[in-house]
Amino acid sequence: MSVSLGEPVPDFTAIATGDTTVTLSELKGKQVVVYFYPKASTPGCTTEGGDFRDLKEAFDAANTVILGVSRDGIRAQENFKAKQSFNFALISDKDETLCRLFDVIKLKKLYGKEHLGIERSTFLIDADGKLAREWRGVKVKGHAQEVLDAAQALNAD
Repeated sequence: MSVSLGEPVPDFTAIATGDTTVTLSELKGKQVVVYFYPKASTPGCTTEGGDFRDLKEAFDAANTVILGVSRDGIRAQENFKAKQSFNFALISDKDETLCRLFDVIKLKKLYGKEHLGIERSTFLIDADGKLAREWRGVKVKGHAQEVLDAAQALNAD
């Protein structure tokens, strides 16, 4: 089962940094950005997270929560968050529950070998819990700003 544009996103609860859990239904009334990245502390993921970090005040002003998700364990997520001074929660999705829900596990090639991994993807959930926008196969440069623009436009409606 995966989420479709315009449809309600099924409720989920996930383990997050700061010894917390994130439950989607508890965020109702706020917009939510869920961005999936392949691996904590790698160059592209560090850049992408930093871009979201640097725009967080603007996301807050647009009534939008940022959640980063990868299959890394919670300790790796905590270290990544602390080292990069991320000001939003990172979710550990070791069992791939969210990855499957948003259908981001794809066959990838690295050094000629195929493996299953996270396709860098971002989803914007509106304040009513419906999937408003999705970006798949994301290129990092300028992406966080594009997501912010979409969140601001959605919030203005």
